[in-house]
Amino acid sequence: MFNAIAEPQRREILALLRTGERPVTELAQELGLTQPGASKHLRVLREVGLVRDRKEGKHRVYGLDARGLRPVHEWSGGFAQFWNESFDRLDAYVQDLEQQHQEE
Repeated sequence: MFNAIAEPQRREILALLRTGERPVTELAQELGLTQPGASKHLRVLREVGLVRDRKEGKHRVYGLDARGLRPVHEWSGGFAQFWNESFDRLDAYVQDLEQQHQEE
């Protein structure tokens, strides 16, 4: 899962699929990829359970299956407290600088 979403174009595909299903040709065009290139990324995402596909006439349509992102969400959520505390410290530092500047 983590290796699959480590690739930036795959993350872009997931972002595009958040708005709804799309055929591979449309995804390839929006990302500036060839159809085989987009298909390769979609295959990887499908294999790890992040994308589902279905036949629609002669074409295959791909959609997001966000349930597969749960492990990533749970893992990355553990860092939220770290980042919140870091931003709080930065905010306090900036406020101290502003106060010192006003006192000068």
